[in-house]
Amino acid sequence: MKKLIAIGFKPVKQGPMTLVESANVTQTHGVEQDFFGRPGKRQVTVMSNDQWQLVCAELESSPPWTTRRANLLIEGHSFSAADQGKLLRIGKLTLEITGETDPCKKMEAARSGLEAALAPNWRGGVTCRVLNDAMISEGDSVQLLS
Repeated sequence: MKKLIAIGFKPVKQGPMTLVESANVTQTHGVEQDFFGRPGKRQVTVMSNDQWQLVCAELESSPPWTTRRANLLIEGHSFSAADQGKLLRIGKLTLEITGETDPCKKMEAARSGLEAALAPNWRGGVTCRVLNDAMISEGDSVQLLS
């Protein structure tokens, strides 16, 4: 079963991630209180726990998923190029997958080898546009729609 297992946001640029059990996600602000939540193709980022576990195995360590600095962590699906343009429904929230979240130099600064471990097969997650306002919570079901 695909489900949402964690929610995080960055209240200030380059600040620490704040974890919450529920969040309001809107078309104007993304994950409420997230510094980067303005409208656009990269409004919300979603990462697969299945793919994060591959990254951890490659690194031979288990840094917290928030090291990646994504907003949402799901389980039960691994992202790929075939997902671009599809809709991701999390509870009552609908997101449009707009592309891959490319790993950047910040990942290497956070953990040696992380940038390279995130690079293959969309392991860094996906960028999304918010299509409707909704409250989401850990444990919400996740569906990938064509």
